[in-house]
Amino acid sequence: MKFWSSSAAGRSPGADTAASPSGQNSDSEFGGLTSDQQLCEVGTFAQVHTIVPIDPKRAQLLLLGHRRLKRTKQVQKRPLKVAVEHLKDLPYNTNDDIVKATNMELVATLKDLLAQHPIYREQLQSSFQFGSDFQDLSRLSDMAAALTSAQETDLQSVLAELSIPDRANAVLLLLKKEIELCKLQADIGKRVEEKISKDQRRYLLMEQLKSIKKELGMERDDKSAMVQKFADRIEPHKDRIPEEARRVIEEEMAKLSGLESASSEFNVTRNYLDWLTAIPWGHYTQERLDIEHAQKVLDQDHYGLEDVKDRILEFIAVGRLRGSTHGKILCLVGPPGVGKTSVGRSIAGALERKYYRFSVGGLSDVAEIKGHRRTYVGAMPGKMVQCLKSTGTSNPMVLIDEIDKLGRGYQGDPASALLELLDPEQNSGFLDHYLDVPVDLSKVLFMCTANVLDTIPGPLRDRMEVIRISGYIADEKVAIARRYLEPQCQKLTGVPSDGISITDDAMYILITEYAREAGVRSLKQLLEKTYRKVALKLVRGGLSGPTPRNDQADSAQPGDSVSEHGGVGLGDDDAPSQPPPDSTTPENGITPVQNQPPDSHAAQSPPAVNLTGEYTKIVITPDDLKDYVGPPPFTSDRIYDTTPPGVVMGLAWTSMGGNSLYVEAAGVEKGEGKGSLRTTGQLGDVMKESASIAHTFSRAFLERKKPGNDFFQTNAIHVHVPSGSTPKDGPSAGCAMITALLSLALDKPVKPDLAMTGVQVKYTLNPYALSGLTCTVLVLESTKEWLDSPVMTASSYGCL
Repeated sequence: MKFWSSSAAGRSPGADTAASPSGQNSDSEFGGLTSDQQLCEVGTFAQVHTIVPIDPKRAQLLLLGHRRLKRTKQVQKRPLKVAVEHLKDLPYNTNDDIVKATNMELVATLKDLLAQHPIYREQLQSSFQFGSDFQDLSRLSDMAAALTSAQETDLQSVLAELSIPDRANAVLLLLKKEIELCKLQADIGKRVEEKISKDQRRYLLMEQLKSIKKELGMERDDKSAMVQKFADRIEPHKDRIPEEARRVIEEEMAKLSGLESASSEFNVTRNYLDWLTAIPWGHYTQERLDIEHAQKVLDQDHYGLEDVKDRILEFIAVGRLRGSTHGKILCLVGPPGVGKTSVGRSIAGALERKYYRFSVGGLSDVAEIKGHRRTYVGAMPGKMVQCLKSTGTSNPMVLIDEIDKLGRGYQGDPASALLELLDPEQNSGFLDHYLDVPVDLSKVLFMCTANVLDTIPGPLRDRMEVIRISGYIADEKVAIARRYLEPQCQKLTGVPSDGISITDDAMYILITEYAREAGVRSLKQLLEKTYRKVALKLVRGGLSGPTPRNDQADSAQPGDSVSEHGGVGLGDDDAPSQPPPDSTTPENGITPVQNQPPDSHAAQSPPAVNLTGEYTKIVITPDDLKDYVGPPPFTSDRIYDTTPPGVVMGLAWTSMGGNSLYVEAAGVEKGEGKGSLRTTGQLGDVMKESASIAHTFSRAFLERKKPGNDFFQTNAIHVHVPSGSTPKDGPSAGCAMITALLSLALDKPVKPDLAMTGVQVKYTLNPYALSGLTCTVLVLESTKEWLDSPVMTASSYGCL
């Protein structure tokens, strides 16, 4: 029997075969076969069972294999015809135990394979339809090999094997590999399913729960609940909301109801409504207009600052007479550390208003004040809208810190943006860019702080009521240290109150020779350093306290962060009392604080701590200060015990307070027509002009009083102001320069205990600069400032 075989090398045991109908088919119609060497040596004699056409040139065949064939020789090349030999299985002993065991193992392995995957069950049922027999090891082996997905070379070797036992063993090995593959596939599928099934199960359960609640009327969808939440939020004060704001809220709520939750506009509208409904429209907290109560709170929290206290009491008195209060804009100007910032918290406590503070130092973006446009991604309202939301009231006390350090960049000029905010005539309709709805800020009490007024733009400065805070004299600093700073240091260091005593002389030396600034920051740091060293001595001497708990938060080191508390026991960051229960600290660092009880102040005694061990009270005298705080950086500003001719002491003002400043004049060259003036000491343009004017005035004055004295005509004069590395400028040194020039021309020394100044008496009459002075020369216009100055009460300064 002769056949044309189209089975290529490596086909499965059921290879396709086809006969040429006329012998004229092209090579492509027979797979391009032209040689018998392209065929496997052993193939299958198969019967065409079903033909399924795919297209006019192709068809899918279902073949039923009958027996094995072996290619013997090539008969024809085109189309390819080969002679074949029918093969028979080699005889074997069916009763052999090994053969029976192999047959049973094949059946058992097939069962395991069927249990691993359902696709094998379908193939096995198809095999039964064509007469497969589990008792015939030959047929069982062929059927089992057809079920596997082994490589083509392995399947061809099974087809070529005529020994039944060897064929069964080879097929058994292929089945075992197939089972391991199925197990690996099942393990991979199980891991993937476990990874996603938990989330899918939760999602399905949540959807079912939502459907059940919705059917029972227990819950609405997210969008309806959100709209209802906004409606409930504005319901309590709906009557107080301005008409324009109420109309915008209603329009936005209707817009939100018609938007899809997945749209970008939905989130923008939701955030906008969240801010609109969170503002306390028309809600005002009841403030306490009690002068006695306010006086008590301010005196408890602060020492001195009489101008500020009087202004707050005046504000309360006007409110009592009118029956209502209006917002004011105050600006506290003074050196660092004198209590400008901390006094705001005390004022809020005295009035029982909510307190909100933010700093504008270095601020260069107008959007921080006026808010962003809603078209920008991540847009937010400005600081004042955030203030209203945080405090929950429309009449808080707002402290704007460091207003003299406003920046200016490409985002705009924040100082110009503050013009509307800090104008009592305009802030009743303050328009935030984000809200785009007028907000009434007329009831807000604004307080600003600054170190100098020169850097504040004129239009902004005109809108504020300026209150100047000068530095503290030695007596005030001693009182502040005893009343506020020492109790704070005791609490921070744990030193018992009877474990340390700083004598009055030592405290005075600490103030005059170590901490000469206008405020008390340096003094507080020095006291903390002293108390820490005392604590170390007490612990080394055997004193100990309770063992710290592991879960106890580490407290801040004293002096690590010092805020403006000057003259006050209550600072911004280091107040000993805890914040009020309803104070909040948002993520942006802005701290709205609820008013404090009237009896909470920094002079509270530190809490009692159970200390064990004996200790001896440490008394600190002036001689001991070097061991605790080192040598004094300031000993005396007086360079001369007896001033030579041409030297006069002046009084200068800096951002840190008052300071003494010598003016020294000397003749450097003499001769006819040599009269000239040269200045050194890094003087500014104003002081250089003052020196030129002083030289001209002195020359005219001397010629009128002493016509025969030609000193200025024949001498080149050099005027120097010491501390040449420090820039100096200002209009108040003229009288000192004139006196120095006349003293040099007349060869008469000036009194060594005399000092001179022209303006800003409150700042220049710093008692540390006046150390050892008994006489001060002022301009007539400064007499009122002198009479109001706390230095006037000091008995050591009697000459004016």
